Amino acid sequence: MRFVLPSLFACAALVAHAAGAAEPLRIAAAADLKFCMDEIVTAFEAEHADARVDVSYGSSGNFATQIRQGAPFDLFFSADSDYPIALEHDGFTASRVRPYALGRIVLWSAALDAATLTLPDLARADVARIAIANPRHAPYGQRAEQALRASGVWDAVQPKLVYGENIAQAAQFAESGNATVGIIALSLAVSPPLAAKGRYSLVPDTLHAPLQQAFVVTRHGAGKALARAFADYVQAPPARAIMARHGFAPARAGAPQ
Repeated sequence: MRFVLPSLFACAALVAHAAGAAEPLRIAAAADLKFCMDEIVTAFEAEHADARVDVSYGSSGNFATQIRQGAPFDLFFSADSDYPIALEHDGFTASRVRPYALGRIVLWSAALDAATLTLPDLARADVARIAIANPRHAPYGQRAEQALRASGVWDAVQPKLVYGENIAQAAQFAESGNATVGIIALSLAVSPPLAAKGRYSLVPDTLHAPLQQAFVVTRHGAGKALARAFADYVQAPPARAIMARHGFAPARAGAPQ
């Protein structure tokens, strides 16, 4: 028995190590990243044969709340730097906030030629419903509201607004015809499903606060080599090239580091 016990403990240690190695990297990502992040994850996994990355998409505000409540995400990619900055300030992160891109909002429609639309056009009678993400917790919805107010049409269009839980759901409302027009992320407007069905026009970025997008390694991801590797990867040229193809501009100088 004296010789068997070490072997048993060694086996147990190997099993525990294998279980740890098999644990996936869990990422919470803003819904505007859906197509972009899927491509980045595929490229990352191709370079890290043993890695498994699971991404959940949703609204940045909801994810920030979930992380505060102990959700087991290792990284958080927000559509607005304010959410990860607040998490860092309150001790829920294991890294500094790192900007990764600048987002844009657009008018998109499958029913109308959105390439010719402007925000004042949304008050027209033939625009029955307008989809935006919920401004209470979705940065793209907040910027949509800011732009509508700045252009002077908020009061006229407010009765027409339908709210998506996140920007992807707002895009789905417009794509399905449940809304005539959507104020959505450029990254979704240029994605294959929407690009094949409709057109878009950029909303002037002078009408809203910048969509400075940032990410952070969470407290749950502290000490995980794979989390650090992915954080480095998304800031490297191959990932930045993927972001550019999906409509994201580089983060602005002076963004929080």
